[in-house]
Amino acid sequence: MTTTPDPQTRHHEVIVVGAGFAGIGAAIKLRQAGLDFLVLEKSAEIGGVWRDNSYPGCACDVPSAFYSYSFAPNPRWSRFFARQGEIRDYTHAVADRFGVMPSVRVNHELLAARWDSDQQVWRLQTSAGDYSARFVIMACGPMHKPVTPRIKGIASFPGASFHSARWDHGCDLAGKRVAVIGSGASAIQFVPAIQPDVAHLTLFQRTPPWVLPKMDAPVSERWQRRFERFPVLQHALRQMLYLAFEKLNNSLTRPRSRGKLQARALRNIHRTVKDERLRAVLTPDYAIGCKRILQSNDWYRALVKENVDVVGGVAEVRGKTIIASDGSSCEADIIIYATGFEVANPPVAEIITGVSGETLATRWQGSPQAYLGTMVEDCPNLFMMFGPNLYTFSSAFVMIEAQLKYIMSALRTLTSRRIRTVAVDPQSARAFNDDVQAALQTSVWNAGGCQSYFIDKNGRNSTNWPWTTGAMRRRLKRFRLKDYVVDSSR
Repeated sequence: MTTTPDPQTRHHEVIVVGAGFAGIGAAIKLRQAGLDFLVLEKSAEIGGVWRDNSYPGCACDVPSAFYSYSFAPNPRWSRFFARQGEIRDYTHAVADRFGVMPSVRVNHELLAARWDSDQQVWRLQTSAGDYSARFVIMACGPMHKPVTPRIKGIASFPGASFHSARWDHGCDLAGKRVAVIGSGASAIQFVPAIQPDVAHLTLFQRTPPWVLPKMDAPVSERWQRRFERFPVLQHALRQMLYLAFEKLNNSLTRPRSRGKLQARALRNIHRTVKDERLRAVLTPDYAIGCKRILQSNDWYRALVKENVDVVGGVAEVRGKTIIASDGSSCEADIIIYATGFEVANPPVAEIITGVSGETLATRWQGSPQAYLGTMVEDCPNLFMMFGPNLYTFSSAFVMIEAQLKYIMSALRTLTSRRIRTVAVDPQSARAFNDDVQAALQTSVWNAGGCQSYFIDKNGRNSTNWPWTTGAMRRRLKRFRLKDYVVDSSR
């Protein structure tokens, strides 16, 4: 069967959705392979999460030498853990260096993606017109839709309010009474940054996080020059960091190792928090690793200051008065939400319609599933970056590069064998997901005694990869045609 796309629709062999690190990485590999492609980005600028999150103190919690493309090392990181602006600039520098910016279309938000069975192409409706593509790579990322909780009476609050991922830089916090709702990864960075300036800060916390010390430090000019002159040094550092994170992942599967890690986190609390009541409030009652492990050297130092109170989660808002679940209350001029993102239920699933005519969200019913976290049933020729059950405590670039290797292997295989469409074999997908869920049952994420964004609304872990990243890289090293159903007609 010959594909004849609508002449009114702009057609490309591959369309990538999203221009964060996953999307830019995909663009680089597609360009190197000589394929016809386009990248659609909803915002006016590339950068993904590092464009959106510009709150005070924003920085990476993975060392810079490891939080970067292995094929594009940056010898000039100014700190061991890079800050937001520097990471955003790295995104732009890499995109320019590899010449992919001419293939990026900004201000092109994907509104709907529908599989056209007759023409065997994806129809993409965007805010700037329609496109079609033989293959689509969804590189939207898991952390781009902020979650704002429903709070009784919130409409009565007269002051300013915003999510940390949509920081209002025009809002002056100096001398104001600030209520921070949530104590996750963004809160532990911006709370210490704003605490010295505000009149009073009240932290509304449902459950405390486990926080380890952050081994951060400036990278001297001398070391930057060494990394630049001798790339093997930075490569060796990257390998050491990879092994350290593999060890961390392995430790989370062993109660004894987990206990040692938890003891270290407890010492981190006791080192700074001397008040027994506050110490009890800040000590988690679940196993370390059950939720995302955080790192900070100044989180607890900020919380013990006289102008800071830590109370329970928010129960209700009455005008400027915010009432906590423990009965305490405070007056606030500004509310800042540090309540994370929609991770376990990817928003993009609501706008992807497959062969059946149903959206992915309808098929998944709140519990996303994919084969190797990359291809989903009912969606031929569609690849998902950061798909279900791929998350690990490691660098996102490990996952990105493993998936890109798999996707490029798939595109080479399909092109060389003149295969028009490829779809996940239901049996392969079922067997893989059964194995994943079985391995997760005894993991710290499922059995650690906490509720987290790893667990979806049905109580299923749709987020975590239960094995090592080494195992992930091996599984994604090569596309295996036998795991799929193909159509070679043209």
